[in-house]
Amino acid sequence: MKAIIIGATSGIGRELAKQMSVYGYVVGITGRRSELLDSLEEELPGECFKTTMDLAEISEAVKAFKELLREMDDVSVVVINSGTGNVDPTFPLSGELEAVAVNVAGFTALANVAYHYFANKKEGHIVGTSSIMALRGGPCPSYNASKAYISNYLEGVLCRSRMEGHNIVVTDVRPGFVDTAMAKGEGIFWMAPVEKAARQIFKAIKKRRRIVYITKRWRLVGFLVSCMPFKLYLKVIS
Repeated sequence: MKAIIIGATSGIGRELAKQMSVYGYVVGITGRRSELLDSLEEELPGECFKTTMDLAEISEAVKAFKELLREMDDVSVVVINSGTGNVDPTFPLSGELEAVAVNVAGFTALANVAYHYFANKKEGHIVGTSSIMALRGGPCPSYNASKAYISNYLEGVLCRSRMEGHNIVVTDVRPGFVDTAMAKGEGIFWMAPVEKAARQIFKAIKKRRRIVYITKRWRLVGFLVSCMPFKLYLKVIS
């Protein structure tokens, strides 16, 4: 079994790489910081391939991803976990555009490459990390909107796979708050340890789930948020 994890230098991606390696997967790991990829490689018990890439640099990222697919040969799972968000309280345009560049354009490029790779094989598994924030807008507009795009794009990929007769599994991972560098602040509601989050994601991959909330109790939150009138929703997020 072989899997590629895009965005494995920290947080959920790094922990997922460890758990999949322990389980027996040959893992391909990517990220922007080569020194963190090197340190992760040393921690993995199984065979590992690695490549440095930045999703904001689309042409180079696509080239590196295709080369990694060729090098590993017969990959069965691709996890696209890279993402960023603009949390600057001054709400600069530069931060919004960076989030869109990575979460929308970068994600689309690699998901498209993964789809064509698996379409040629007639089977495979694409996993994308969106967010519970994908369900509504929020005070970090580009983050919520780009995560909603990821969820919709993944569903579209699944639709295309079914229409073309391919056996491509698509999993939309929707985390709530996980104890990573992106979750900033004290006393964050229902903060999950990264090990637990990665464990549940790996379980969902093995079960070939279509949509999974991380951790499981965020499914209830997702339902309530989706149904909530805007005025009430505004009070809650304020």
